[in-house]
Amino acid sequence: MQLTIATIVACTPAEAWHAVQSVRLLQHITAPLIRFQPLDPPTFPITWADRAYKVRMWMFGLLPMGTHWIVISRAQHTDAHGAPVYELLDDGHGTLIKQWQHRITIAPAPKGETLYSDQVVIEAGWLTLPVWLYAQLFYRYRQMRWRRLARRRFRAIQSP
Repeated sequence: MQLTIATIVACTPAEAWHAVQSVRLLQHITAPLIRFQPLDPPTFPITWADRAYKVRMWMFGLLPMGTHWIVISRAQHTDAHGAPVYELLDDGHGTLIKQWQHRITIAPAPKGETLYSDQVVIEAGWLTLPVWLYAQLFYRYRQMRWRRLARRRFRAIQSP
C-alpha cells in the first residue's frame, strides 16, 4: 500500500535539505511515537550517509517493534524551472515490515518556502493495512513537527 502526504514548510529548500540529512531531525520529529536505537553501527552518525543502518524500534519508547534496516540514498535533480529538487530515500525493511520505502522530496514552493512530501510504500503481509493506517497518522504528526521545527529555525536539532 502507498501513501503520499505533503506540506509547505517555512524555510528554503536548502535549509530543509540540510535538516533532513540530520539524524537528530529523525529523532526529533518521530518522538515520542517511535524511538530508534542504533545497532549497526552501534551509534548514529551526525548526518546520514548513503548506507544501511540496523536499528531496534520502539513504539512510544516502550513497545518493541523488532529490528529494522534504514537504507539511505540521496539524490538531487532540477525541476522544470531549473531549481534544485532534493530526495532522500529510505528503502527500509525489518522484522515486522517487509518493505518500508520512504521517499522524502524537498522542492521549491512560492514565497521562498519548501514543498515537503513523504511518499511511503508499505508491505507487511497481513499487517499491511494496520501499519498503513498507523503511517497515515504518523506522517501527519511528523509533518506537523517539521512545520513547527522550521518556524523555530531548527533550534531543537542544532548541536549544543
